[in-house]
Amino acid sequence: MLLPSFPPLMTGLATGPANPFSVACTEAEKGTDAGLLAWSLSPERLRAALVLAPEVALEPAMAALCACAVGLQNALGTLAPPETAVHLDWTGGIRINGGHAGGLHIAASTRDPAATPDWLVIGLELTLTLPDRLEPGQTPDWTALDQEIGPDLEPIHLLEAWARHSLFWINALNTAQERQSLYREWQGIAWNMGKTISLPVDGVRLNGSFLGVDENFGLLLKTETSTRLIPLSTLIKDP
Repeated sequence: MLLPSFPPLMTGLATGPANPFSVACTEAEKGTDAGLLAWSLSPERLRAALVLAPEVALEPAMAALCACAVGLQNALGTLAPPETAVHLDWTGGIRINGGHAGGLHIAASTRDPAATPDWLVIGLELTLTLPDRLEPGQTPDWTALDQEIGPDLEPIHLLEAWARHSLFWINALNTAQERQSLYREWQGIAWNMGKTISLPVDGVRLNGSFLGVDENFGLLLKTETSTRLIPLSTLIKDP
């Protein structure tokens, strides 16, 4: 199998059938260096996870999730036909031509928004092909890359491009001006911004209008009674 080539600041780790997100979290807890990129590829899906070591508090550091999401959109932009529409759910989902095709998720060494985390792990999972039992169009809200982009997309090349573009946007978080560039880029491809959405928060489903995001990409949700700020750190998953 063709092995991916990553930027010099990243170290690839093929995990085989093991979940790269779990592997990366375990390695991060052991103290591995930032830049480890664990990955796994099967005919059905591409999975990867990147270890980061932020130097800021958790809440502003969470912007790395959006950096990697924009990195994926940019990567698909270089490899997919120009008419392919890629949008980003605030919760991490990836929409291709409107259909859900996977998503990103995040774990951290702490859930304290004011604490500087020892590590962050950002995971990626993409559906490459739908199960054989499903006919095209049978699941209109669930799609796969081969349905929307075609069979010629090489997943290894997409993984490499995601690594490059994500690194660019992660580095952009270091200055206020470049962070604003990421903010504008993300807002331009955010799914359902300005529309009514339903969002699970702390075990409760909230309904309201998605007004936008704050400087740390926290979601501004206008309900019938108030406008709430939902921090991006609420998306943290257990390792």
